[in-house]
Amino acid sequence: MKFYKPLRPFKAISFDLDDTLYDNYPIIKKAESEFLVYLTTTYPKLSELTERKWHLYKNILIKETPSLRHDVSQWRKEILKRVMVVYGIPMVDAIKYAQVAFQKFLELRSNFSVPPASIALLKTLSQHYPVVAITNGNVDVKQIGLNESFEFVLKAGEGLNSKPHIDLFQQAALQLEIDISDILHVGDHLITDVYGAQNNQAQAVWFNPNEKGLDGGKLLPCVEIADIQDLLKLI
Repeated sequence: MKFYKPLRPFKAISFDLDDTLYDNYPIIKKAESEFLVYLTTTYPKLSELTERKWHLYKNILIKETPSLRHDVSQWRKEILKRVMVVYGIPMVDAIKYAQVAFQKFLELRSNFSVPPASIALLKTLSQHYPVVAITNGNVDVKQIGLNESFEFVLKAGEGLNSKPHIDLFQQAALQLEIDISDILHVGDHLITDVYGAQNNQAQAVWFNPNEKGLDGGKLLPCVEIADIQDLLKLI
């Protein structure tokens, strides 16, 4: 545990989800691979869709509509519609199929269980502070077993900009009826989590299990931890 600045008293703890309470990289990689198989076998006109082409369409779409970065669910739905139409599926069907396919992706993307140690940690922390989640992702919290671990979960999208913007921190503070400065945010990402929290007056704990350097960061966290269980030392 490393302290970069004094930790002020706080009234609530907010958590990032992906790569903080579980290792998301292998999960999302597997889900994307299985989803491509689903698309190419379920919809015959997409049989020649490849991973390279999928990412190409994804990048083109985000250049056309940068605001989709703040809503990964809507971004995926729009990509699905675009690809389906390009490959010859009528728009009226593409709209319907995209919604069905998106639900399939959520199922694949949430096909795992959070480590019991993470759930136990949240339970212990919640005995001392309100514990909430704020995420840029779209994981199904109920499917992965976290639905009873937080007072509430806020996801970017539907009018809320993604971290590092203030929106999720501000909404969390409003629902908790505290100031943003009263929140201690825990996350793995130097920009979305650490900079996002510190730049918006919250305090940040940087979860850094792989002991990466601070290169690329914009603001120092209050605390750096390599073991998520070290949070217990702060209560």
